[in-house]
Amino acid sequence: MNFIDEHRDRFGGVEPIYHVLTQHGCSIAPSTYYAAKKRPAAPSARSLRDAELKELITDIYDANFRVYGARKIWHELNRRGHQVARCTVERLMRELGIAGAIRGKKVITTVPDASVQRAPDLVNRNFVAPAPNRCWVADFTHVKTWSGVVYVAFVVDTFSRRIVGWSAATSKQTRLVLDALDMALWQRDRDQHPYMRGELIHHSDAGSQGGFN
Repeated sequence: MNFIDEHRDRFGGVEPIYHVLTQHGCSIAPSTYYAAKKRPAAPSARSLRDAELKELITDIYDANFRVYGARKIWHELNRRGHQVARCTVERLMRELGIAGAIRGKKVITTVPDASVQRAPDLVNRNFVAPAPNRCWVADFTHVKTWSGVVYVAFVVDTFSRRIVGWSAATSKQTRLVLDALDMALWQRDRDQHPYMRGELIHHSDAGSQGGFN
């Protein structure tokens, strides 16, 4: 069959070649060639292995909320006893049209202001308070949402570990942390536990938005 495939164009098709072969004692009909060409070729060992791995890769990908990349899927396959190269996993994922989740740009919340003198650490890393309203610690972080990044500031009373004030905004400006502090003061007044001037220490990090003690 390979010989016919190689020379059919040169000799004007399949039938002339079979005509010559018949003259030399090979009584083979052209229909035999066409029937053989229509039969599907037996799948190779590699294609069978690829099909098996693709099913496993898809299962692992779906089971992990479609966020796993090639490295994690490769590790999971090996943990399950399937010895496979990482480059093979990468190739099969490309063929499947799937990819892991890509981390977004890191959000930096603490931005020290080098032009301002840093406030002294009045707490000295001792965050145990003997009573309410003696030591508040403040910080803020970020939360990623569908519409973008939201910054959340909070104030914690270290005596009870209670969040006494918080605020949220789409920008990390000074107003964000001041609003959390204002809420803490209002909350304590409402609970009839106002702070006493000279007793309360408000401790935060060195960020330019709220770096004060």
